[in-house]
Amino acid sequence: MRQIAFFDIDGTLTSEIDGSIPVSAVAAIRRSREKGSLMFINTGRCFQNVEQRFKDIGFDGYICGCGTNIYCGGRDILYVPQSHETTLKMLLLARKIGVDILFESRKEVAFDLSRPLKHPKAIRLYRSFVSRFYRMPEDLENPNFFCDKFVIWYEEPWQLEAFRAVSDASFQCIDRGGTFREFVPLGFSKATGIDAVLSYYQIPKENAYAFGDSNNDLSMLTHLPNSVVMGNASPASLFEIASYVTAKASEDGIAKALSHFRFY
Repeated sequence: MRQIAFFDIDGTLTSEIDGSIPVSAVAAIRRSREKGSLMFINTGRCFQNVEQRFKDIGFDGYICGCGTNIYCGGRDILYVPQSHETTLKMLLLARKIGVDILFESRKEVAFDLSRPLKHPKAIRLYRSFVSRFYRMPEDLENPNFFCDKFVIWYEEPWQLEAFRAVSDASFQCIDRGGTFREFVPLGFSKATGIDAVLSYYQIPKENAYAFGDSNNDLSMLTHLPNSVVMGNASPASLFEIASYVTAKASEDGIAKALSHFRFY
């Protein structure tokens, strides 16, 4: 029976030190595909933010936006965007409370620039997108604007509480550490994305492997019997749920795990 592996990107496929892709990971993924296994990216990033360097590795498909957009063998099998009305509601809420917000969809990313960004990490990410010439619309109240998911950066605990008092009716809040939170539509996750792919290829869970390093990966790591946690994972509680802890991403963690499970 065919095996299939699902990889988070940041801190899993990429080095936790400098964000580069270890040569050993690329070689191991390619060898695994040559042996007949399926290799998938499973990321919180929307498809437009899956950089070409990841696509060049060679994957059989992508689960993007925490399960809201799925591609199998080049075929778009699922896409669930949010309405403009829902997006606008979150935008106005963020403005009212005073948090930095970034909307993501499979075609674009968009910061709310109606006021200057406050959080250093939000500012850094915005500058990174500018340097990579990302498409970033600024008229977010335009009726044609919508998102698939979004993230916020806040400063005070009360801001998160006030935001979630409204957002929790429609979105799951994922703790990404510090004052950074990710919001995914209820009913969707990296785990639901995996289920859709396994159904598409008729592969049982026992032959599926999830690779991750953060709370963003928790849903898929607890969903499959074969959960691989990177040695650089945070929080440390992830090590307790892993069926296998591999080396750090920068220390050939992907290659060692794929070899351990005899993908190649």
